[in-house]
Amino acid sequence: MKLWRTVLLLLIVAVAAAFAWHWLAADPGYLQLRIRQTTIETSVVVAVAFLLLLWAAITACWWLLRWPFRAWGRTVKRRGRERLAGGLTAFSEGEYAQAERDLAKAANHEAFRTPALLVLARAAHERGAPDRARQALDEVGDSGHRAAEAMRARFLIEGGRNAEALALLKKGAAANNLSARGWRLLIDAALATGDTRAALDALPALARSQSLTPDTQAALETRVLAAALAGAPDATRLNALWSGASRAQRRRPELVAAFARRAAALGQTLAAMDEIESAQRREWSDELATAYGELGSAEVPARARKAEGWLAVAPNSPALLTALGRLYGQQSQWPQAEESLERALGLAESPAAWEALGDCRKGEGDLASANTAYANALRLARGEPTTPIGPRQPRGAVDTHPLAFEERSEHGVPRLPGVK
Repeated sequence: MKLWRTVLLLLIVAVAAAFAWHWLAADPGYLQLRIRQTTIETSVVVAVAFLLLLWAAITACWWLLRWPFRAWGRTVKRRGRERLAGGLTAFSEGEYAQAERDLAKAANHEAFRTPALLVLARAAHERGAPDRARQALDEVGDSGHRAAEAMRARFLIEGGRNAEALALLKKGAAANNLSARGWRLLIDAALATGDTRAALDALPALARSQSLTPDTQAALETRVLAAALAGAPDATRLNALWSGASRAQRRRPELVAAFARRAAALGQTLAAMDEIESAQRREWSDELATAYGELGSAEVPARARKAEGWLAVAPNSPALLTALGRLYGQQSQWPQAEESLERALGLAESPAAWEALGDCRKGEGDLASANTAYANALRLARGEPTTPIGPRQPRGAVDTHPLAFEERSEHGVPRLPGVK
């Protein structure tokens, strides 16, 4: 297609040139130029050709005159690029002092000034020279102002000064003058200081920037909304947040668990139970099973019966067995509670199961075994090995060996554990 267009254009030019030639051949025109005693006579065609040649000569002379300056400019830019590249390489290798020297030289070139100063500030911060880092950020021009403010906030957050970083970023947010990095840092600082409202308000701006992948954006939204639900001051705010969430968000186990725990804490245990039970009917979640056992002391018998029914769905779930042990323990049904917790520990040890077992032993008056169980919960949380729990009367020591359960396929046929 391009070839045909080119051929057609050339034909049009040729036809136009032919007509112009015949038109000028009939009357080439006459031009007379008289200056003092000098008279120049020529045709219009020759005059136009002369002017074109004169313009070409002047252009060539100007190009030749500027050539040394252009060569010098190219040399300067090449050196600037080399210094910037060297500084970035040194920064990546951890040679921060060398990076500062190279980047300081690169910053002398206007084209590289902003990126060189930003990386120089980061290198100075990593080297432990906060004053030099602040000076470099102060020297960044208007074109890099948003990046400089985001880096200031990042330095504050890394230094544990989240409140100062949040105050700095809120000024930029009020003027709608934050970069995508600034919005992300604002969310992190807001969550660190418990200002979930500011974090929620920053999410739309970050989403509009499209700087994160959809999965990362969704994970961040889940994290922020979970914190907002957990920190809701009253039931009105909690229900407003929950109803304002999208349908997809209300199906995420993390958010259902956060809503349920906060709702139960605010006295809405039935609403918390309903959300967890509805979510478990859609898709099983160990996280929600754990939350179901942590809804407080209300509706314990009903929750225990519901959890017993879930054993048909997930008989090998340590989270469900731990939750069931908690619920039995809240009803002082110590034998049933210990049996569930022993099964949970046999499948997979967890601090929550050891703690619940300690509560059982304490409820039975076996303080020595309770202390051992509590210590095991602490050891496991630290990544240390646990110790066997002491014997009790009349049931003996806790058996933490894995237990076998019959597994069946979707057709009801028994199969070996671990075989698909």
